[in-house]
Amino acid sequence: MVSSLQGTLLNRSTPWHDKVIALLRAGNPAAAIAQIKVAPSVRELRALEKALASAQLAGRWKDVDLAVADSIQALSAPRLHRSP
Repeated sequence: MVSSLQGTLLNRSTPWHDKVIALLRAGNPAAAIAQIKVAPSVRELRALEKALASAQLAGRWKDVDLAVADSIQALSAPRLHRSP
């Protein structure tokens, strides 16, 4: 019973990059940058880049683009990976 409930909850979760885009669309780039700085992985940041491009939001906020690039670079370095 518990595992089926967890599966249902996991299926309903919104991808991380959608949440960041929602912050940007709501006019809160500071909160989006804060989320980007604590991104779970490079994969999530790459998905955010693609989502920003497809939503035609890439380049709209220079600080956001810089935060994404900096976070990708920081998480790409093996010594800086965060433990789960």
